[in-house]
Formats: sequence, C-alpha cells, structure tokens
Amino acid sequence: MTLPRTLELLDQGRAAGWHLGGQLFVSRAGEAVADFAFGEARTGEPMSRDHLMLWLSAGKPVTATAIGQLWERGLLGLDDPVARHVPEFAAGGKEAVTVRHLLTHTGGVRALDLGWPRVSWDAIVAKVAAMKLEPRWVPGRKAGYHLSSSWFVLGEIVRRLDGRELSLYVREEIFLPLGMTDCWIGMPKERFLSYGGRIAPVYETANDPAEYDWTDEAHLTEASPGANAVGPIAQLGLFYAALLSGGATGSERILRPQTVEALTARHRVGLWDHTLRHHLDWGLGFIVNSAYHAEETSPYGYGRHASLRAFGHSGYRSTVGFADPELDLVICLAVNGTPSDDAHRERFNALTGAIYEDLGLAGSSPAAG
Repeated sequence: MTLPRTLELLDQGRAAGWHLGGQLFVSRAGEAVADFAFGEARTGEPMSRDHLMLWLSAGKPVTATAIGQLWERGLLGLDDPVARHVPEFAAGGKEAVTVRHLLTHTGGVRALDLGWPRVSWDAIVAKVAAMKLEPRWVPGRKAGYHLSSSWFVLGEIVRRLDGRELSLYVREEIFLPLGMTDCWIGMPKERFLSYGGRIAPVYETANDPAEYDWTDEAHLTEASPGANAVGPIAQLGLFYAALLSGGATGSERILRPQTVEALTARHRVGLWDHTLRHHLDWGLGFIVNSAYHAEETSPYGYGRHASLRAFGHSGYRSTVGFADPELDLVICLAVNGTPSDDAHRERFNALTGAIYEDLGLAGSSPAAG
C-alpha cells in the first residue's frame, strides 16, 4: 500500500534539512502495510531497512516490559518501595519511592548528568541511590520526566531479581523471542564492530548540521535503559504488534494480556510534568495519548487522529513507536535528524496524521480528537 501524503511530507522534511532519511513501519491487524526506508543514512549512502536506528527514549517501554515480566512472575510488586530491592536507594528521604513511581516519572530523582557512558553502571546506580529526594516533592503527586536516572535503577532491579545484566535480560526475554534479532540496549563490542556502517548516525539539524556521537562504540556498548535502545524500526514494530496481540507473537509470549493492559492503562492522569512543561498521562513506562490536554503543543504525541487509548513512547526529536488498540494499528518511525522542538513537533504531528489519512482511518476512532 502506498502512503502518498506521508511520502510527500517525508520528502518535504528532507528538503527543509530536518533529516537525511529514515525508516517507517506501519501494520494493521497484524499485517504490515508499510515497511520501507527513505533518503540517506549518510550523505551519498542510501538508507536501507537493514540499518540500525537509534531509538533513544523510545526504548523505555522495553525496560518497562522487563519490569512487567518480573511483576507477573511474582518477583516484585508495583507498589514495592524501590529500597526493598535496592536497599541503598532509601538514602536521602527516598524510602517511600516505589517501583510505580519510577515507571510514572513521579519519583523525584531527575538527575541529568550521570556521567554515562564514561562512568560504570555500578557507579551510576550508586549515584542515583545516594541522591536526595527533590525538595518539596511528594512521590506520586508531583511529576517530572526522568531522562535516564530512574531507568538505571529499574535496570538494577532487574539485575538483582533475575541475576542477568539488563542488556542480556532484554535480549533473551524480549528481543529474541519476538524476532527482534538486531535490537539491543547495550550491545557487545564485537557486535558493534561487525555492524559497522549498518548503524545509522544521528544528526543535529536545528542549527549547523553536525553528527552526534550517540552511535559511537561507548554510547552503544554501555547500556542506558532509558536512552540507547537501537535496531531497525520495523523490529520495534514487532514489539508493539506483540503488545496489541496480548503480549505474544505466534507461540512466543513475553507478557500475559492482563499485564499488557496494566502497563498501558492510565496510572498518572493530568499531572503537570515539571520537566517537559506540559500535562501528560502515563501508563507504566508508556506514554498514553495525552492530546486532549492540548494537541498542538503536546510533546511526545501521536498526532491528531490517534485514539485516546494509543500508547507508546517517543525518542528525542527523531523517533516514535506506538500502538492504537482501537484501530489495531502500529506506527513506528525513525529519522536521522533532530531539528528544533517546534519543527520536530510539527513534522511528526503532520506525519502521524498523514499515515491515518492515507490509510483512510482519520476519524475512525470515536475517541480521536
């Protein structure tokens, strides 16, 4: 199926210098309706479906799914104090912060400079554990997006309860069962070297175009659970297709249907996000469509036609992956350029809206705004 308006907008973005290229995956009722690459990975090098794209924060739901697996196995409770599993986390007045608070970005530990990837995993966990709770912060009642700090702690919970490093855990328990064979949160150095030019760089395009160092060896081999998931965007689509199917693909199950419902339901509603400066609703590690708060300015949105049950996550000015249960629809898009916040929001709102329109789904959901 062709997506004429979507393709036109992707070309317009290239002409505007917002991105060189990217990858798009769309499925409906379990069938792929679009799966292609466009433009260039680097100047003079065509982007292919086999290139690995950096998902950035769009990988956070993978770590959330790992926590969901431990929950359904009875290894933790969502309202467990984090300190039950990472005792040193109780320092600094954080003894009441729970696993649910970390997953909903209401835990009050928004450290920005953790030193990653120069600093070891253990040192980063120790740094976050030693932090004081932010002043005047009541866990669960005040919200502020945690770029990476809480995600290292969630990854540490996985390590302490399961015994495997998070990078290996998600590889063996999520990626490989779903056929996401080129997906990683921290890959071995030998795999980084073998991929070589298949790893697509990301460019800063808001000012003078420049290549970020986000896809160098250190940034891709040292795991950051909330920031450095990487893989072809169609394989992220396999993840969301499995969630729409109740947590399974064929005979491979990563979650029970009830756990999928729990992770993607609204657990945080209407709170002002003191990091993103907007009202956003959250599931457990997933952003639930918050367009009704103010579609035109909402960060990390899914466009004007998505139903209010749509859930997923975006990555910094470049990536989005989400599922719309009311329409049995999956959309995953990654581009390799990061323009300004306003330009990116305009770009992705238009693109996601155009996909619905090209598929004849605009206005199909009674909950769509």
